[in-house]
Amino acid sequence: MLSKKEAKDIQSLRHKKFREETGLFTAEGPKIVSELVQLIPERFEKIYAVKDWLQQHPVEGIKYEEIDERTLEKISQLQTPNEVIAVLRQFKPEVPSASDQLCLYLDTIQDPGNLGTIIRIADWFGIKDIICSEGCADRYNPKVVQSTMASIARVNVYYDHDLQWLKNEQAPKYAAALNGTSLYDCGKAGNGVLIIGNESKGISPEAMQLATQKITIPRRGEAESLNAAVATGIILSHLVG
Repeated sequence: MLSKKEAKDIQSLRHKKFREETGLFTAEGPKIVSELVQLIPERFEKIYAVKDWLQQHPVEGIKYEEIDERTLEKISQLQTPNEVIAVLRQFKPEVPSASDQLCLYLDTIQDPGNLGTIIRIADWFGIKDIICSEGCADRYNPKVVQSTMASIARVNVYYDHDLQWLKNEQAPKYAAALNGTSLYDCGKAGNGVLIIGNESKGISPEAMQLATQKITIPRRGEAESLNAAVATGIILSHLVG
């Protein structure tokens, strides 16, 4: 039976402070947990799941505990709990380099769903490194983790302080803006940094000053702007090819 302390510890991981103190995070749901078991079994601290899930999914070498639906609902961070929740150890971020690859730089992407979706989009296009400015959502926020659909295990997410990484990076820097060169007039990008701005304010003046080229998705309709994740997908589709 799950102890009150263990349940409280799991619940506390919805808060960034406790995730940072413990170095842990949670992932929930059959699809994401099953994929993470295949990708990074060594990072699992423990799995908590209902009987049906455990019978269908072997978790050899990973600690687990069978719980009932009521207990799952108590420790879940989802509005609709779904069979399994896992506690995992966080990754050690690596300092990226854009000298021989295309990287993503996210400038104050605050919405967790957007950040998670962008991580998933990056994974789709083979982008291995994402750099986040200060003010971005925490990569281990439960909503971010869920939105990545396991791509969190394949994409390195590095947090930049005071734009130091962006200032030091010598590769070309492409800023997604409303008043730049048409994306379709740009060639493929073998290396460099694609900068995506905040959902409502766009790229900060400080980050924009560091860009070597502004690029724009041509607008044909009347919409004022695009969702940050949607814009990322469109631009990567062209730059990566």
